[in-house]
Amino acid sequence: MLKKLIFPVAMLLGLVSYEGRAENPLRFAFLTDTHLAKGSHSVTDLRRCIEDINSLDSLDFVLFGGDMTDFGADDEIRMAKKMLDSLRYKYWVVAGNHDAKWSESGCNTFRNVFGYEQFEFEAGGWRFLGCNSGPDMRMAPALLPRESMEWLETLEPGRKSIFINHYPQDTSVLNYFDVTRALKRAGVQLEIGGHWHQNRVMDYDGLPAVLCRSSMTDKSRPAGYNVVRLWADSVSISERRLSDTGWVQLEPWYSRRLAEVADTVRYDSHGIAASYPWLRYDVNDRFPQVQEVWKLQDNSNIAAGFAAQGRRAWYTTASGSVRCIDVRNGKRLWSKDFPGKIFSTPAVSGRYLVFGCTDGGIYALDARSGRTLWTARAGKSVLASPVIFGGKVFIGASDGVFRALDLRTGAPVWSFEGVEGFVECRAYVDEQQVVFGSWANKLYSLDTGSGELKWVWKCSKPSRMYSPAATWPVKAAGRIFIAVPDRRVYVLDASSGKELFHVEGGREAIGLSSDGEVVLAKTMHNTSYAFRADVPVPAGGELPVDAQLWRVPNGMHYEIGPTQLVEAGGMVITASDKGNIHAYSLADGSPLWTHKISVALVNPMQIWKRGQDVYILASSMDGVVVLLRVSIS
Repeated sequence: MLKKLIFPVAMLLGLVSYEGRAENPLRFAFLTDTHLAKGSHSVTDLRRCIEDINSLDSLDFVLFGGDMTDFGADDEIRMAKKMLDSLRYKYWVVAGNHDAKWSESGCNTFRNVFGYEQFEFEAGGWRFLGCNSGPDMRMAPALLPRESMEWLETLEPGRKSIFINHYPQDTSVLNYFDVTRALKRAGVQLEIGGHWHQNRVMDYDGLPAVLCRSSMTDKSRPAGYNVVRLWADSVSISERRLSDTGWVQLEPWYSRRLAEVADTVRYDSHGIAASYPWLRYDVNDRFPQVQEVWKLQDNSNIAAGFAAQGRRAWYTTASGSVRCIDVRNGKRLWSKDFPGKIFSTPAVSGRYLVFGCTDGGIYALDARSGRTLWTARAGKSVLASPVIFGGKVFIGASDGVFRALDLRTGAPVWSFEGVEGFVECRAYVDEQQVVFGSWANKLYSLDTGSGELKWVWKCSKPSRMYSPAATWPVKAAGRIFIAVPDRRVYVLDASSGKELFHVEGGREAIGLSSDGEVVLAKTMHNTSYAFRADVPVPAGGELPVDAQLWRVPNGMHYEIGPTQLVEAGGMVITASDKGNIHAYSLADGSPLWTHKISVALVNPMQIWKRGQDVYILASSMDGVVVLLRVSIS
């Protein structure tokens, strides 16, 4: 109780010295977590905040701390821009996870509408810096993009600065230690963020910070925002909120003297901070059977997997490039840039390399040279990954259309125009059906030859965030298997779409053994499990634990990565959202080895067996690309 009493008194004492100064402070409004969605009270709340800001005569500008939209939809982003343009003051914005994770445009609309993804400006003797936080399009903890990190690292050092980002720069962000080190080098003395929807005082290894309330009304408070006063060496923050009698400004809840922050953090030989809570690179020393053949660092985020053929492999980058590398040594053979970000895992067949792009293009390149062979256009961004089957390309998009294209020419074979929500996944395709999910809670099955709708399955949860949209469906024993964010794996009859049963535990990652007989899954909370694809349908609709082949602790703890599980050489190879690759025995689930390649989400992998070795071509969201060789002798 004593600590609770001392804190407000100390804050109040600080206010006397700051608020009583003669010089005029810099003064700006800070809004965050507006979560705009059509028909939501969030729109009314933001409109009221803007009206109040416009009534104030002494502001210098306005800052927004991310999660402006609820789902990153194009119309939500445009609505946000239109509303913000009604401000009488200049404003700057950064994107949050809700603006980026579920973006139907792959974050292109945010960049195109607002014109930037990071900002830097001067005011009142301070430099203001802001950038997006991720995660872009993939379910994982936040990760400042590689491009943003390179921007921070090139800033003039030692300049008195304020940093704006949606996330707290603690372990909520996978590369938090690199971020705070770059901020301290740049001269940042205070960070302001959101994400938690409440006013909170924070400290990031000595870097003072605050998180600010959402503008939205909730059960405990009305609509509101914060007003920041900034002097040459101190700061004060007060909340303004709507009351029954109008807008009121509360007493400051944060007041602090600001000064340069030295970096006193201890880092290990790999540059990881002592506070890092997950597996470190020294785990690799425990498993000498796993060797890195080569490793490289791309200058961009990577949020998709590989295509591989012979000695060549291809991957795409979030900055809009396609790279071709020699699998033997990682040497880059060619690279080609495109007008939009790319989140599509490419597919290759013969000379044709195919992928989707957020500029709305579906491209086929010559796999050897990178020359464009054909381009097909969608009405919106193409985030989905293509499947090449039977001389055709099967791919979804964000325009409500799923397409089958001729592989040689890109000419349309058929189009299904009834897709609700946007498509992100790679479809399952065989001679009978094409199966894919969308961000409208739905899973579709189309006839492979005609594109005719065969059936639709819908997740019972009303929120679209529980959609079976990121999972890559698999099929075996006449059944479709999907992992859904409602924490279940669902088993459907492939011909009718009838739900046969579900298994508790899962999110968006699923896989099959190489012989197609065993279904592989992981939960969000430290568990992996397996069951036969042809297991008898259980009574009651839920597969009990005793009907599963095994269900074991997996040592991954809290984990939400969507990358599919793969089996090779009797090993179930599982990627994590924190840069680790784990292997378990297909026979009983016992752990075999762990290898760390990065601190970020591991993307879909290419895995093959040669002799007594298994090779794993892997990448991570922060741009690491690596080839591993695993001895199974």
